[in-house]
Amino acid sequence: MARFEMHNSEMATMGGETRADVFCDMGLMYATGRGCSIDLVSAHKWLNIAAIKGCERAAELRADLAQTMSKGELAEALRAAREWMTMH
Repeated sequence: MARFEMHNSEMATMGGETRADVFCDMGLMYATGRGCSIDLVSAHKWLNIAAIKGCERAAELRADLAQTMSKGELAEALRAAREWMTMH
């Protein structure tokens, strides 16, 4: 699944224009287990990135998801999003 994640995250930033909907879709994929195992930390990470990029729907979904996660999981997801944003 990392291959899918890497491919989509690279495609979303190609051409200098970020497609927040791709990040939102990735968050939903991990949140629902569509084609992968459910991973709430990864789901929150991608929804957070989508929200930062301007996707209002992702911001709403991220808030809903955060209510189901532990403080440790949230901290891990926020670190992962921050790291991704720093690298890209």
